[in-house]
Amino acid sequence: MLVKVFGSAVFGVEATTITVEVNIDKGIGYHLVGLPDNAIKESSYRIAAALKNNGYAMPGKKITINMAPADLRKEGSAYDLTLTIGILVASGQINAEDVDKYIIMGELSLDGSLQPIRGALPIAIKAKEEGFKGFFLPKQNVKEAAIVAGLDVYGIKNVQEVIDFLEGKGTLEPTTIDTRAEFYKTLDFPEFDFSDVKGQESIKRCMEIAAAGGHNIILIGPPGAGKTMLAKRLPSILPPMTLREALETTKIHSVAGKLKEVGLMNQRPFRSPHHTISNVALVGGGSYPQPGEISMAHNGVLFLDELPEFKRDVLEVMRQPLEDREVTISRAKFTVTYPSSFMLVASMNPSPSGFFNDPDSPQTSSPHEMQRYLSKISGPLLDRIDIHIEVTPVPFEKLSDDQKAESSVEIRKRVTAAREIQTERFEQMENIHYNAQMNTKHIREYCALDDVSKQLLKTAMERLNLSARAYDRILKVARTIADLDAAPIVVSSHIAEAIQYRSLDRDGWLG
Repeated sequence: MLVKVFGSAVFGVEATTITVEVNIDKGIGYHLVGLPDNAIKESSYRIAAALKNNGYAMPGKKITINMAPADLRKEGSAYDLTLTIGILVASGQINAEDVDKYIIMGELSLDGSLQPIRGALPIAIKAKEEGFKGFFLPKQNVKEAAIVAGLDVYGIKNVQEVIDFLEGKGTLEPTTIDTRAEFYKTLDFPEFDFSDVKGQESIKRCMEIAAAGGHNIILIGPPGAGKTMLAKRLPSILPPMTLREALETTKIHSVAGKLKEVGLMNQRPFRSPHHTISNVALVGGGSYPQPGEISMAHNGVLFLDELPEFKRDVLEVMRQPLEDREVTISRAKFTVTYPSSFMLVASMNPSPSGFFNDPDSPQTSSPHEMQRYLSKISGPLLDRIDIHIEVTPVPFEKLSDDQKAESSVEIRKRVTAAREIQTERFEQMENIHYNAQMNTKHIREYCALDDVSKQLLKTAMERLNLSARAYDRILKVARTIADLDAAPIVVSSHIAEAIQYRSLDRDGWLG
């Protein structure tokens, strides 16, 4: 008897429906074809044990299973449940006429219970597109898949529940989630709040500008000055995600298997990889390409603490994704593209010892050590960082001050208002949503300067010996400062403030 059941494979952030054809005939043998990997080939042992422990048997006949399309590589243990149901129906042990109306996915334990799978959300989206009635998957993944309206999503604890439902003996209630209610949960009490930070008013202002314009930022200062503390609080002042951004972000985390019984992600991700990270872990890849840290930070913040400690080649592979806001991973037979539109926040000590030009420091670094330390960060990477700010230690008077600082919620209101101005400005442009994404043409159009501002910028570039790369960056940041002031044009005060945020371009830093 020949039976067709349906599963799904995930490539990048999209799913492809897989038809599993099971044929049982005279003879003996178990033949699995259609480019399965080792995890799928080993499934016969898990299936046999699970069937025996639930009162069923592996047919003692010739079982041929084809996973179509046969030229597409299949990987992972998520097809265990698909194969099991196919074998039971084909061997006549269960009667399931509607089995072809469902997508069935799940990894089996030997007792028949189910383990979680990756990519439940893209699979559910594809199942709805192709007109399937429902989707059976492990209970642990049901919330992420139930985001998709118009598809019956059933969370399953063990294989017996699926069998009973398909035979009409048992009932299962589909899980439903009110996506909008899930999305609009209150975000007014962030875990990390700017009100916890004593002093550092100028740095907080800098963070507000970076958040308002989506600018990449680097913090330079000695150990203990508060660089990491400030960076961790940046997501709390970013504007709330739109529903489209939330779905995109949830999709990527679903593919990576990082959603643990969570539905729609409504908070921007904050990723902070260790400096020993490899190229592949940062940008994504592997023999079966998985999203890397830059894609996991999509629509959120990627924090690189102690930037010069990262291997130079690791930092270099970030240059193109920073520019294109997506990363393409190519293999011999296929290519996948992951989105990677994130805000880069980096921090570094000003010298190997951590103390630069500090007369009270017992440790000093020679000019040669300084040069070698700073040269790990290449010019082209710095080119893509709009704001450089020095962080100085907080004096005791500020630390011991009991006065409550401004909260993240208050700062976020100003940031959101500035972003709304930018959304309106760029609404006719497909890939530009905020100031940091402007190219040279847009800068000339939206950052036009009067004579006073031009003269101020010219004088600053000559006196501070700012590099040519700083010019466009200063104009972008000045445009964001103007948006925070709700000013229609960039004036000299905006330019003056933006000039302060280019520390690394001055003589004596990276010369």
